[in-house]
Amino acid sequence: MGRLRHKGKAGAAKAYVTRSAAVKKLQCSLADFRRLCILKGIFPREPHSRKKANKGSSAPTSFYYAKDIAFLAHEPVLKKLREHKAFAKKLSRALGRGEWGDAKNLEENKPVYKLDHIVKERYPTFTDALRDIDDALCMIFLFSTLPSNSRIPPSLIENCSRLAAEWQLYIMRSKALQKVFLSIKGVYYQAEVMDQTVTWLVPYQFTQNIPTDVDVRVMLTFLELYQTLLGFVLFKLYTDSGLVYPPPLDMKKYDGGAGVGAFSLQDMSKAVESGPTKVKAVNVDGRKVTTKDVRQTIKEIASNVEAVSDDVEMGQPEPEGDAQDEEFVPRTSATTEAASLPTLKTLESLPSSISTNLFSSCTFFLSRETSRPIFEFLVRSFGGRIGWEDSSGSGSPYSSSDDSITHVIIDRPLVEATEESPEDRKRRLSRKYVQPQWVVDCINAGKLVLEDNYAQGKSLPPHLSPFGEYYEGAYDPNTANEPMEEVEEDEEMVEKDDEVEKVIAAVATVAYGEESSLRAAELAAEAAGVDPTTFEKQVKKLSKKKKTEDTGDPEEDMNKMMMSNRQKKLYEKVKHSQQKRVAERSNLEEKKRSIEKQKKQSGKT
Repeated sequence: MGRLRHKGKAGAAKAYVTRSAAVKKLQCSLADFRRLCILKGIFPREPHSRKKANKGSSAPTSFYYAKDIAFLAHEPVLKKLREHKAFAKKLSRALGRGEWGDAKNLEENKPVYKLDHIVKERYPTFTDALRDIDDALCMIFLFSTLPSNSRIPPSLIENCSRLAAEWQLYIMRSKALQKVFLSIKGVYYQAEVMDQTVTWLVPYQFTQNIPTDVDVRVMLTFLELYQTLLGFVLFKLYTDSGLVYPPPLDMKKYDGGAGVGAFSLQDMSKAVESGPTKVKAVNVDGRKVTTKDVRQTIKEIASNVEAVSDDVEMGQPEPEGDAQDEEFVPRTSATTEAASLPTLKTLESLPSSISTNLFSSCTFFLSRETSRPIFEFLVRSFGGRIGWEDSSGSGSPYSSSDDSITHVIIDRPLVEATEESPEDRKRRLSRKYVQPQWVVDCINAGKLVLEDNYAQGKSLPPHLSPFGEYYEGAYDPNTANEPMEEVEEDEEMVEKDDEVEKVIAAVATVAYGEESSLRAAELAAEAAGVDPTTFEKQVKKLSKKKKTEDTGDPEEDMNKMMMSNRQKKLYEKVKHSQQKRVAERSNLEEKKRSIEKQKKQSGKT
């Protein structure tokens, strides 16, 4: 006799758990459950039979794997969330009773959870973290431009700005940037970091407004995880490159609006030799105690221990304390001793390709209406030098009167200078004045394109996305710059275009079987001045085309007969997509013809 199967104890009913049952099992609120699922990467599942999974009920609900919920039950973050709930109750009780001392003690011992173990758990290898860093970068750059309010504290925005600047510093140092695209949403960047393609979006420097229909709590939970992830990734990238992390920050330049220029990259070997320069001091019983005093005391204790016991070998111990009260001391990795093995630092020292030093021979100067953070990042990523106006921020290495400037990035209409000194005229003639799109198109093309098409006040060529996968025969506006036949026609032929189009339409109707309109088409052709032989050739051509469309290719029809129904449907989808692409291309070409025709007519008038 087989084992008896009870309803709701096996199969889908056991493998899946509803959201309400999961919240009840974990004994947490719905908001905490959402936070846990986001941090751990657990998302709802769709069973094959919702009715079986819900034990016969057809009510709409969300399902999760029972194993995932059991996995969440042992999460340390869940324990901290429960402690925080108890802490909130105790704090509110103390504030209600007026026990300010107890409330202060509770606030100082507030439970705080860390996400380091979750990052290590979700990304076992560094390559896995790089593959999933696109969304993290987009979120970090987004919050670095948002205004602070009651839900978004200024410290969070400052931390996001710091992480964004550190990422840009590494990309500029490693020269890993590959593609750039200026879109309506913002600027798309693509870089190759350790053989992994990373793409992120940076919004423009406009005043951002947070929409009311966006749940900021969910975004802040994602941001909490992404900040920890990006901190891990940046630490690994900096240390492998032999750089100190975090990079030193000059607060004077940062307050002056220097942006990325306020951070300085420091070699780890030099930092170890120089040692920490700051000496922090704290007050203990009215007496100042510095970190130097703490180290000296620990050294004395260690020497006393060595004198008592000679059998125990001890090195110089590091002072134990809170990470916030101690200065970051960079240490060389043990793997750097093996100099024979190739590392990231040795690979970066190899001669780079020409495209990474694209702007090495150029010195740029930004006009005040251009975006300094965008073009400073682009130019420095490809080996160029750049300066800017004082209104765009402090720390510019070049002034507007510097003779070494070769290109001026300007985005304003061309205005003739009324009063210009000979020195200013000479300086202006020795420089190239280009629009911002020239820098991006040079990067995507991998070479310095001609500046004449991007001169100040000129209409720019089309800015195409470098991320698109262009199929064979796709429309390319750059290759379609040849003069059209309609544009080269005389004015008399332009006036007869409408009548010729009517004749062609009539011929098309005849080709598709409407024999009654043949005589009318002939009369319209004679009135339009079309040669009778040309008219007959057009009729035969369209009739032949119609006949081939009706009959089709016999070999193709035979192959189609041998297909299964599934293969036929797939074949029809492929043919439909091909016809759609051809129609799209013809539509774009027709639009370009009409635009060129209008330009030609307006130029003649």
